[in-house]
Amino acid sequence: MFSLPSLPSWLPGLSSLEWGSSLLDSLLQGLVGTCGVSVLNNLLKVYFFVSCANHQERRLEKEQLQARWASLETVHLAGLALILTVVGARVAALVVLEFSLRAVSTLLSLGKDSRGTERLRLYLLCQFSLGCGLTCGLSFLQEGASHRTLNLLLGLGLAALLSVSTQRLCRHVCRLYELHSSQHYCGICLSLLAGAHGLPRLLGRALAVAFAVGDLAAVALINRDFLTTSEAVRFWTPLTICYTLLVIYMQEEQRLHPGLQSQIRTVLVRMGGLFVLLLTVGRWLDLLGVFISLLGELWCLVGVRTLLDLCQIQDFPSQRPLVSAPGQPRPLAPAQPQGSAPS
Repeated sequence: MFSLPSLPSWLPGLSSLEWGSSLLDSLLQGLVGTCGVSVLNNLLKVYFFVSCANHQERRLEKEQLQARWASLETVHLAGLALILTVVGARVAALVVLEFSLRAVSTLLSLGKDSRGTERLRLYLLCQFSLGCGLTCGLSFLQEGASHRTLNLLLGLGLAALLSVSTQRLCRHVCRLYELHSSQHYCGICLSLLAGAHGLPRLLGRALAVAFAVGDLAAVALINRDFLTTSEAVRFWTPLTICYTLLVIYMQEEQRLHPGLQSQIRTVLVRMGGLFVLLLTVGRWLDLLGVFISLLGELWCLVGVRTLLDLCQIQDFPSQRPLVSAPGQPRPLAPAQPQGSAPS
């Protein structure tokens, strides 16, 4: 009797149960990484909107932030989740390590009197690397766990809760912040009016912890494929040299041309260098992961292009606004002195 071939006949190295479980775990890790990127993106939008709403000269930028469509946000997150699911763990680990080296070099080059726009731009450009770092961390921490899928489901539930909460916060701020802050009506809006200037510092600390875990997991995931020390040295030596040269080039390029087109060229150069490197010391499957990573980087850049344009403003972020106590009107500008009446 005629019968359709079973899944193990197409994948002889894996049973159907193992193949399905691995695919489900990859999907859950990709969704968790997407939720982490969503939390970062929503909090950055809140910060930029509050900074624009507190200054009248930023009215045009504020309207651009309010014009974002919720349907496009959903499509953006769905596409990012798909990319993080199919990108390989090895390539994701390399992306995390490359961004960490670039971030450390950028932060060390900044002086104490430097503007906060460089750090804000770094937060905007780290979104795909953050998603890769979260997936690498989960893959390493849950490796060999007896209830791996259930743990990932629990982590996804917590990550989705944070993502939905920050999304609601972003919508609330974009719709009602100006009204509530002027009338001293809402505790959330008043808290942002008084303390929104500290939000980038909080995000920086959270990102430092996330990338520290992601870097440790990335090194462990890469080293597990090497049987001897000589193989590891043969891989890490050209990788370190390539990444160092890329960081030097990208810092000079971004200093001279800080626009969106420069960021796209930088992404192409980074992924091109990684592709050439993996041609010599990588696997054929890693080359496909490089193209997927390139798509992910460009996908995230398209999603934050409006915020990147705000970072180009010379005096952004401005000084923290003057906050009056609840129940008291905001101080008005002093009246012009009138001339004395003729005697």
